[in-house]
Amino acid sequence: MAGVASTYDEPVHIAVIGGTGIQSLPGFTLAASLKVDTPWGEPSSPISILHHPSPSSGKPTPIAFLSRHGLHHELAPHEVKNRANIAALRSIGVRTIIAFSAVGSLQEEVHPRDFVVPDQIIDRTKGIRPFTFFEGGMVGHVGFGDPFDTSLAKIVRRCGHSLEGEGVRLHDTGLLICMEGPQFSTRAESNLYRSWGGSVINMSALPEAKLAREAEIAYQMICMATDYDCWRGGPDEDVNVEMVMGHMKANSENARRFVGAVLDELSKEEHGQLVLAKHLEGQMRFAGAMTHKEARGPVEQKLQWLFPGYFD
Repeated sequence: MAGVASTYDEPVHIAVIGGTGIQSLPGFTLAASLKVDTPWGEPSSPISILHHPSPSSGKPTPIAFLSRHGLHHELAPHEVKNRANIAALRSIGVRTIIAFSAVGSLQEEVHPRDFVVPDQIIDRTKGIRPFTFFEGGMVGHVGFGDPFDTSLAKIVRRCGHSLEGEGVRLHDTGLLICMEGPQFSTRAESNLYRSWGGSVINMSALPEAKLAREAEIAYQMICMATDYDCWRGGPDEDVNVEMVMGHMKANSENARRFVGAVLDELSKEEHGQLVLAKHLEGQMRFAGAMTHKEARGPVEQKLQWLFPGYFD
């Protein structure tokens, strides 16, 4: 972008990953546009550094914004550069990610345009997406019992409920099914997921959430329902792109205000330790040390880029 800085000297601790429906955050000042090259390639888009007025200090808080599907939504779900995205964000200092995604509803009570703060995931991707940084000669295991950050989720829920009088309808929990795509579900699949207790379905939560956990980043997704998948009614009610985009456009202001309220709250000094993900710091130093030094493969050099000094 002409006239926009290509470097940013201060660490940036908070990031927003935008998906379908959130391609930008209007009302923020663009301070820089970064092209970050990682050992896993370049991320899906340049990283925009946005200045967000802090409600407590008055100083702007830098926010990193990355478009999951590319600047022009050109990357299919299985083509998203998840490892590069997470690695690039960590490299500039990010330790908290708020992710946004359009989802299909699997339950009658989750209406199109409702928001859901999921607390669990079932993985229905097919293993064609690279899903770990630890491969090619170095093994690392990380706990994933709670796939979203529970402390971060509390803040997100509180912010969502604060907007209920302004048109935001929020569901505090939900089981998110992450499918492969890019095709939508069959009717049989949709009903199977409902029988499992699934609340919503998307194509984006994984491996993004898994990689964020490996990178010691607190991660929470905000979902916005745009359709009832295909379980409800006949073919005339099946999900299609026109339906998804119609609901996204109609509810885009609520989506932006919701994300903005979360950023307002996270900018407060009282959340400093959470934003820095101190509760996750150092976990991969030991998880990645399982492989003996003499047996480590070429991936160790990549991991040293991601975690400087961890595996010396």
